[in-house]
Amino acid sequence: MKKTLLSLIGLLVITFSYAQEAEMSQILAQRQASNQALRDFDEELEATFSTQAAFITTGAGTLIAGKEALDAYIKSQEGPRMYWIRTPDEVLVNPKTMLAWETGTWKGYLEGADEAVVGGKYSAQWTKASGTWLIQSQLFVTLEN
Repeated sequence: MKKTLLSLIGLLVITFSYAQEAEMSQILAQRQASNQALRDFDEELEATFSTQAAFITTGAGTLIAGKEALDAYIKSQEGPRMYWIRTPDEVLVNPKTMLAWETGTWKGYLEGADEAVVGGKYSAQWTKASGTWLIQSQLFVTLEN
């Protein structure tokens, strides 16, 4: 009986770990595709990686609420175009709530440049409420420029 119970617990832990790994892989794939959309200056595709009401706090501390406000913010920026690459250091998933936490570093590049001109740390909250992992909020802090 004790052996059976231990085997069952072991199986549950392995299944839970596998489920978490699968969810983390999906988030990392979404992040990679999001980075590519930013690199390609494809704002329409980039918008598909966030919820409609996503919150973003820019590296300078500006709070942006929702896709429409983000689009307006991007279009209001003057000067050369920039894109940002986020590199995850950690992704944690709660399979019960289907929420995830991502943290890492980000770098900002001017169009056509190979060297970052700005960067820092970021964190993101993901949700899978729609059946697909989407960004619900992101916080960027500029630490390099």
